[in-house]
Amino acid sequence: MGRTFAVRFDHGDDFYSALAKFCVERDVRQGFIPMFVAGLREVQLVGTCEELDDPAAPVWSAVHLENVEAFGGGTLAYDAASGGVRPHIHVSVGLKAQAATAHTSHLLDAKVQFLTEMYVVEVKSPEFSRVPRPDLYDVPLLSFGS
Repeated sequence: MGRTFAVRFDHGDDFYSALAKFCVERDVRQGFIPMFVAGLREVQLVGTCEELDDPAAPVWSAVHLENVEAFGGGTLAYDAASGGVRPHIHVSVGLKAQAATAHTSHLLDAKVQFLTEMYVVEVKSPEFSRVPRPDLYDVPLLSFGS
């Protein structure tokens, strides 16, 4: 294990841009986010209301939600091709104006409303990477070591 950080994103920040900036500034290349809490002005989550042709296949369409409270976590893997960190984050969000109606899925994009507070735990080894799995629709799964 490496360092542990308490991180804050500010009102108006783009969630993934702020996370990438933090990782560059602190030279975090891989690790995990055990949890974060956030107010999000808008969020894009993986989801659909349409019938799925292949229920086993990943869904990449987005559901757009606004004014939510969020709780989430995920992993950070280094991508040598881009020279940056590739996050994989899931959240549960509650719509504040709709009796906290909940949605849970993979986080595609978000804009911070008021704040995001998270913990980031750096992992020194083994090496984390994301490797597409052809037998699983080329979904890039977290891999450990070379």
